[in-house]
Amino acid sequence: MEEIFERLADRLYDKNKTLTIDEARTWVELLWEDFETTRAKAGRKYKGKEMTEQIVIRWIDHYGPKLHDFIDNNPKYKKMFDQENQQLH
Repeated sequence: MEEIFERLADRLYDKNKTLTIDEARTWVELLWEDFETTRAKAGRKYKGKEMTEQIVIRWIDHYGPKLHDFIDNNPKYKKMFDQENQQLH
């Protein structure tokens, strides 16, 4: 999984240089978890990490360049990223 997350974080970072590589990694983990959690809550069968990876890639390609704007409009996520930055220092 570590290799997948690193590859996806690099992809997101390439799409959005406003993010740091650590923020890109956090976004990848959030997108991954969100997809799997939402799918499970909907009662859908688990289709494996390959499917989740493909969905996250689509989201990165579509929404990646603007994810930094999402943080500004959603205090829950802004707080999460602020906490992460404090832990890095």
